[in-house]
Amino acid sequence: MHGTVDGFSYGLVTPVVAFIMACLGGALGLRCTARSLRAGRPFKAAWLALGATSIGSGIWTMHFIAMMGFSVHEVPFGYDRGITFASLAVAIVMVGIGVFIVGYRGATPMALVTGGTITGLGVATMHYLGMAGIRMNGEFQYNTVVVSISVVIAVVAATTALWAAVSVRGFLASLGASLVMGVAVGGMHYTGMAALSVQLHSGAVGAPAGGESSAALLAPMLIGPVAFLVLAGVVVMFDPLVVMGKPDWEKRPPRAIPAPRHRPSFPERTSWAASEPPREGSASPHDW
Repeated sequence: MHGTVDGFSYGLVTPVVAFIMACLGGALGLRCTARSLRAGRPFKAAWLALGATSIGSGIWTMHFIAMMGFSVHEVPFGYDRGITFASLAVAIVMVGIGVFIVGYRGATPMALVTGGTITGLGVATMHYLGMAGIRMNGEFQYNTVVVSISVVIAVVAATTALWAAVSVRGFLASLGASLVMGVAVGGMHYTGMAALSVQLHSGAVGAPAGGESSAALLAPMLIGPVAFLVLAGVVVMFDPLVVMGKPDWEKRPPRAIPAPRHRPSFPERTSWAASEPPREGSASPHDW
């Protein structure tokens, strides 16, 4: 028996909020990665780690906010906390590998392809591992072709985001890149959900009265990642180089300091007159 899947139990509320969280995580990650390019070696890794954690947390938060609107009408379900948080760790680690490759190698074609592929596979792995953490009286089945399309979307979106992180300059350009990233991540999520069907086990019954909704199950797990994104946003806001770029006085070449002019020194006339005796027929100093 097939279950009836509904991904929009709250209408457009969950897709819109999920898109905002994906954009927030993407924007913070892109700005931190761009900031790392101007940081000294001791702080470069710290900025890249903050950017990777922001992107991974933003994508994970986006996924599970969107999952608040997910339901199967015939059966209740819950979430395995271990697998759910393992999907967060996978997202952060694999995004971090891609970000560090591009952060240290630059926007070379090989670095972008390698980093984007690893990051995109991390996003896709996070999605399907998070889905594997759902516990219910049934099993998920996927359309292989649609799943492949969702993975391609994730890889292309990740590569584009990494390119933007090291190539795009200016606040408005970075904002546009984060919006594109949010659309791509949301598109990957809902493409993956379109590949899903639910096969119910025999004897499956309807949800009992008083059962918890997806929102009630997921809200406590989202507190930590959302709080981290807020703290990362505070760090970004208080770093003027992240928000405004380099100040004008750093962009201008330093003015050359003129060399001091050499003025020849002459002996004082009085000392010269005192050291040399007057010649015959010459006037004495008192006669000048």
